[in-house]
Amino acid sequence: MYYFPEQPPYFLLAIGLFIAVTSGVGLSGTLKIIVQKWQKNSTDKSESRVYSQQLLVPFIGITFGISLFLYSGLAIFGFPPILALGVGLPISLLTGLLVWLQLSSMLTFAKTQGMQSLDLDSLS
Repeated sequence: MYYFPEQPPYFLLAIGLFIAVTSGVGLSGTLKIIVQKWQKNSTDKSESRVYSQQLLVPFIGITFGISLFLYSGLAIFGFPPILALGVGLPISLLTGLLVWLQLSSMLTFAKTQGMQSLDLDSLS
């Protein structure tokens, strides 16, 4: 017995993708501004908490958009709504948490060691 949704959530898929992409553009712009501030004020090392708060809102937007996109994609491919939410939400939240931890550790490393320490092409 197969499950076919009567009205697949194509609109939610597009909205989730739009939210994730626009939040990603916002995160990229915020990261560029933070790095430019670091280059201007290289002596100030105490504002890392402020920077993570500035990055949190666009990152939550990306995570929400990806969650909505995954849920809608699974629902379109025939998963029942509860199962699509039960699979899509934990995957996106866990991935978002791991990426956030990696991003914060990379920013801390770049703040203490400098941006040149992240340039892997110069090592070879």
